[in-house]
Amino acid sequence: MPYYIGADLGTSALKLILCDVNKNIVKIVTEEYDVYYPHHGWSEQNPVDWWNAFVSGVRKLINGIDKEKVSGIAVAGQMHGLVILDGEDKVIRPAILWNDSRCSKETDYLNNTVGKQNLSDFTANIAFAGFTAPKILWLQNNEKENFERIEKIMLPKDYINYCLTGVHSTDYSDASGTLLLDVKNRCWSQNMLEICGIKESRLPKLFESYEKIGSLKCDAAEQLGLSKNVFVAAGAGDNAGAAIGTGTVGEGKCNISVGTSGTVFISSEKFSMVPNNALHAFCHADGGYHLMGCMLSAASCNKWLCEEIFKTEDYSKEQSYITDDMLGNNSVYFLPYLMGERSPINDTDASGVFIGLRADTKRSDMLLAVLEGVAFAIRDSMETAKKSGICIKRSTVCGGGAKSELWLKIFANVLNIELDIPKTEQGPGYGAAILAMADGNKEKIISEPEIIRSVKPDRELSALYEKRYNKFIKLYPNIKNLYQELKEEI
Repeated sequence: MPYYIGADLGTSALKLILCDVNKNIVKIVTEEYDVYYPHHGWSEQNPVDWWNAFVSGVRKLINGIDKEKVSGIAVAGQMHGLVILDGEDKVIRPAILWNDSRCSKETDYLNNTVGKQNLSDFTANIAFAGFTAPKILWLQNNEKENFERIEKIMLPKDYINYCLTGVHSTDYSDASGTLLLDVKNRCWSQNMLEICGIKESRLPKLFESYEKIGSLKCDAAEQLGLSKNVFVAAGAGDNAGAAIGTGTVGEGKCNISVGTSGTVFISSEKFSMVPNNALHAFCHADGGYHLMGCMLSAASCNKWLCEEIFKTEDYSKEQSYITDDMLGNNSVYFLPYLMGERSPINDTDASGVFIGLRADTKRSDMLLAVLEGVAFAIRDSMETAKKSGICIKRSTVCGGGAKSELWLKIFANVLNIELDIPKTEQGPGYGAAILAMADGNKEKIISEPEIIRSVKPDRELSALYEKRYNKFIKLYPNIKNLYQELKEEI
């Protein structure tokens, strides 16, 4: 029986999953690496750290199995990060990550000078500071020597694929988040290449996520302890990979991911956009398209409050102090904009805010406000989709935050929809394994996941959260002008 390796190249760690041909998970290995914050708002990683983690993790993953039975590999990874190589395919500088906010001037230039309508025409999206194109312009403006050394531009998971195969590749789902792809026509946008001052030869070759890009190089096979006959599929952006893993393929399905960031992912067989580009319009790993709302800080808000403020890693214990009678009745609100925000407000200057704190406020009130705030922000994207005529009555849910029963209950009632929890929920890594086992056949990635249970909203609690959400949406418009003033003090 053949085995397949799926990898999730995340922001804080690499998760590797070994699956058999029946999509059963045989083994999971996680390898951590560092994120560097050299300046305020900067977020970087060393691509070589990713590769070292991949080699170490794969060796652990295949320990004890017949290595000759490993047939394919695919990687799903953090999107938007800028990896640049020189003429010898050496990394020029640390990768600039998706949650890096240094490119506000370049983002403003693209949206206000080039113009949002032009960007939308060229790529089906507008500029966000986390996207790749503003990072390229930032390099041009601030590290000209590095910019002039560029021979290849790629995304994080594509660097792993290059190390595996020697092929400069990317897939359509990941490329959609660069602001360099003509999403509708699935090709690089010549207009955007001209704006960013780069030649198409600097960009990787485009593949569908399930297509093979090559087989393992001899040195890579030796490092990993695998056969050089193992093939590598193009893989996907992390959200598209997670959607494959949760069966969010085809027309009109929805997946909510509550990881470091949070997303609402709506699959479609046809290309579409929403007014004002309030949701991303991207290619999907199934060969179709999807709309996506993305908040930059989701489960990371919970991590921040517990670990940095409460000084504990016992999340379950902290949540145990939140009783049912507190739900929908909290007097504290939280804006979850710890890294700025993307959908639908697109404000790099936004920051986290507590409001409603009083002398009798308890830590459980603050924690509940954080959990609710993330759910409210996810609903913002759902409301944007709803205004465009997209009706979402139920959704699968995945990510670390989805392991909390309390948080699932809050989400179901804030969104007022039924949430389905898949039996196998390993996010992008599991979806990547399915892409690998597709062996180039699109039809093999389309399947219905086994749902182990569903969380239904309660009518009375949903009514309480409806009132709270209507107050929540008034907060940002009333303080948004203060963010610029606060930024000037940093």
